[in-house]
Amino acid sequence: MLHRVEHVMGFPVSLRVDDEHVPESAADAVFAWLREVDARFSPFKEDSEVSRYDRAELTEDALSPDLREILDLCEHYRRATGGAFDVRPPGRRLDPCAVVKGWSVQRGAELLKQAGASRFVLNAGGDVVTAGGPWRVGVRHPEHADQLCTVLSLTDGAVATSARYERGDHIHDARTGRPATGLLSLTVVAATLTEADSVATAAFALGPEGVDWAAALPGCEVFAVDAERRVLRTPGFPTAEAKAAERVAARC
Repeated sequence: MLHRVEHVMGFPVSLRVDDEHVPESAADAVFAWLREVDARFSPFKEDSEVSRYDRAELTEDALSPDLREILDLCEHYRRATGGAFDVRPPGRRLDPCAVVKGWSVQRGAELLKQAGASRFVLNAGGDVVTAGGPWRVGVRHPEHADQLCTVLSLTDGAVATSARYERGDHIHDARTGRPATGLLSLTVVAATLTEADSVATAAFALGPEGVDWAAALPGCEVFAVDAERRVLRTPGFPTAEAKAAERVAARC
């Protein structure tokens, strides 16, 4: 069994692999990949590919296939939200972190599978990829750090939450240029963390209408707490031990 925690991309990343035959080098490869992503795509590093492209030092033809894929995903969600989600709003620098995080951690999960891992949890700052469960994943209360809103059960899939509690009003509605309002937190369960993380951020940027928007996407389940502290949940959201979880959720 492998267990490792490292600080990468500005948040703790923890890995647990329960397969006995998976070598330590598999964990090495995952964390090496995440460090590479941070170096290549962080908007906070002056020499990153993202920063160089933002300064027009790189043309689109010179971009790596990985960055092209990231920017295509960003454009997809910009269009899907009518411009509410935009990684390059007027007057601001290019910041694709909302897509890069989930995309890169999902790639890390694929590295684990290639190494033979079939039962693992990869947790990147609260956004989680699972395989071979069921695994229990807690969703933090948006106002009380020591409480959970709900606990879900995942076997093979991913979950991501967008909220204000870690970085304040860091998610903006690009249509207005102001911080997104109307929701305290929004959690999305999807097949991959690429989708779960991107959808959670894009839906949060939309505000209250983002709950229905995300819920309508094929394969996505949603749990949200709005500004009135009402809990909104799609019927298929994989809550663990429903009765106990509903008692927790009622405190949101």
